[in-house]
Amino acid sequence: MKKLLLASTLLAAMTGTAMAADIKIGVLLGYTGPIESLTPDMAASAELAFDEASNSGLLLGGSKIVSVRADSTCVDSAAATAAGERLISSHGVAAIMGADCSGVTGAVANNVAIPNGVVMVSPSATSPGLSKIKDNGFFFRTSPSDARQGEVLAAVLKSRGITEVAVTYTNNDYGKGLSDSFNTAFTAVGGKISITAAHEDGKADYAAEVGALSAAGSKHLAVFGYLDQGGKGIIQASLDSGAFSDFILADGMIGDSLLEAIGKDLNGTIGTLPGAQSEGAMSFQAMGEKAGIKKGGPFTAESYDAGALLALAMQAAGSADRAAIQSKLMMVANAPGEKIMPGEIAKGLKILKSGGDIDYVGATNVEFNQIGEVLGTYKELEVQGGKFETIKVH
Repeated sequence: MKKLLLASTLLAAMTGTAMAADIKIGVLLGYTGPIESLTPDMAASAELAFDEASNSGLLLGGSKIVSVRADSTCVDSAAATAAGERLISSHGVAAIMGADCSGVTGAVANNVAIPNGVVMVSPSATSPGLSKIKDNGFFFRTSPSDARQGEVLAAVLKSRGITEVAVTYTNNDYGKGLSDSFNTAFTAVGGKISITAAHEDGKADYAAEVGALSAAGSKHLAVFGYLDQGGKGIIQASLDSGAFSDFILADGMIGDSLLEAIGKDLNGTIGTLPGAQSEGAMSFQAMGEKAGIKKGGPFTAESYDAGALLALAMQAAGSADRAAIQSKLMMVANAPGEKIMPGEIAKGLKILKSGGDIDYVGATNVEFNQIGEVLGTYKELEVQGGKFETIKVH
């Protein structure tokens, strides 16, 4: 019996036949910190894709993906790096879905993931600076760079006749990158920036910051921060003092917790958020709702797509080896191949198992450029009746 078992094991190794096993994937997000109200649904969305692949029975000979969650904190690079190190060294994850915020994502990628040859697919790190990291092909993101969000937001303001704004941003890679992108784009279309000022997260009082912003004379305030931290504090202080009542938000400020905290005073607020109203987006929303994921939640579609791509890349490689996953991510994401939509991961796995090609479209119309980034589309949002409503897709 032992000889037979050994022979079977050797045969599988020689022929590359996948044997059923548990495959650990890290889900590294800020479960505490300035976007903690968003990350549970982001994690659940990635895990929805993992479950879809696992339950199909088609992934690498019937293997199952096991999610290993770790806290990036969103803002503490040292803590995020330590969490990433534990995922890789202690848990032995094959890949990482995450991280979320740009600063911690760069820290984990540069200090832990890339040196260890571990793929990261971030669903929400948007700083333009991440386009320049020397990643050796191991860093991907399913959310578009803020180089594009700045342009879209500038176009939205121009279309609405808003010609002058004050800008405040959270003092980190995300906030600075988005502020720079927006300021360049807005001035290019004839807009005026009366003042640009950073704010720190975690303060109890933002009256001084709001006073300086108000003194510049603009009616509109653009807040590029976090909905569960300083950005919320800036808005509340603005309303309390009467300094501003017209706000412009970007993706880090979009979420129900902000609406619940501020209330009806946010009606009329406008903003942008990566997303689409495509066939894939609608299909994912229906799936997500059945799984208890909020419809249209920020970065949930991008998280599902990140999870799906990792599963499909394993199947294309015929292995959960870290380097093997990296070698096939671009292939499964891009044309040519049969298009794969949300809910069709099993179909994709079957095609790949038989040696065919797929083009994963997913919930966000994924198509990677040469450095593993997507162009993406953005929703133009407005708060109406206490809810973020989609006005247009850009």
